[in-house]
Amino acid sequence: MTAPHPRAERPVLAPRHVKFDWQHTPLHWLPGDPFATHTINVLHLLFPAGELWFCRVYNKVLPHVTDPQVHADAKGFMRQEAIHARSHEGVLNHYYQAHGMDARPFTARIERLFGTWLGETPFGLKIGHTRFWMRQQLGIIAALEHFFGYLGQWVLDAQGLDEAQPDPTMLDLLRWHGAEEVEHRTVAHDLFRHMGGTYVERVVHMLLVMVILLTLILQGNRFLMKADPLRPADPGLVRGWWRSARAGRLPNLISVMAAAARYFSPWFHPGGEGDTAKALAYLARSPAASAAQHGGSFQR
Repeated sequence: MTAPHPRAERPVLAPRHVKFDWQHTPLHWLPGDPFATHTINVLHLLFPAGELWFCRVYNKVLPHVTDPQVHADAKGFMRQEAIHARSHEGVLNHYYQAHGMDARPFTARIERLFGTWLGETPFGLKIGHTRFWMRQQLGIIAALEHFFGYLGQWVLDAQGLDEAQPDPTMLDLLRWHGAEEVEHRTVAHDLFRHMGGTYVERVVHMLLVMVILLTLILQGNRFLMKADPLRPADPGLVRGWWRSARAGRLPNLISVMAAAARYFSPWFHPGGEGDTAKALAYLARSPAASAAQHGGSFQR
């Protein structure tokens, strides 16, 4: 594993105020592969509530941060995450509604997860502002961000997505978001460590996150496949994932497991993951990010 990037080489984290127009995006934005479409679309169900929760936790933790660089990185991270949440909320409010799909029964579960079980009063305990609970929240965010950084690099590299001739607006949303996940992939880990996070806690957090993410992705895929008004044939989870991953439209499960396994190393640091140069190169040519510089939105 490569060494962490020195602080001087880190990009300055700035929000990109992107906007997306969903009026021309088909329901199956990956033509001929509703299974992969809905599996990736689970992210739209998770991110609005999840990333706003990230911001709430960081706002609570920032007054306790004494390292100026960690503080600056955390503020930049928060600003980017807030726009991620807003952008995926736009998918829920426009893309899904335009196709007659109501995601609220599922997103209500996600809101309960982050608002109750991972919120300020888990199991009815008023421990939200204790240093212990803040550290556990930060550790869960760090584990989630490891997966999101992995997925960000995957979507930047996924030639199978390009070969499928997907909807360009959805692909740009995913790659813009993925590139920013790669760009800020060290922040959550560094803040967790700054607040006293330990290796044992990191292991526990990753095990918990693996269970949560796997459950939500499987349940979300089932929910969206059943809610699809076009009633596509359901290949089943194992066959559907294997077929879409072989075509490069979903990540290979072995590579996902390998990414998770790297997190368990006592010497792990996310600076050794991902390609910052590739992420920044995509952000420089992203239609939505480019339009944001001129006060517009990405329109095909």
